[in-house]
Amino acid sequence: MGKVIDSVDVICEHKSDGSVVPMRFRLLNEDGDLEAYTVKGYREIRNKTAYTTQDGIYVCGMDMVFECRIILGDTYRTVRLYFNKEKLRWKAAV
Repeated sequence: MGKVIDSVDVICEHKSDGSVVPMRFRLLNEDGDLEAYTVKGYREIRNKTAYTTQDGIYVCGMDMVFECRIILGDTYRTVRLYFNKEKLRWKAAV
């Protein structure tokens, strides 16, 4: 992964069991325009201990990490979304 974006708009589903499902997110492109992406598939990465991810983001028990598949052009890409349940903030690593 390369770039970490600290503020991401995410549309997600909050289920009754407390789980979160990311559905869509928006990022600013190089021209300063918002681009929307639909999550085609995801998996939640669960870890009980605090650690630093391969993207250089420190996560702990208050964070949820999702590997999301999106279509960019004609190819599938993986983007990691990070959700902090305490601050209600999303980050992305693209």
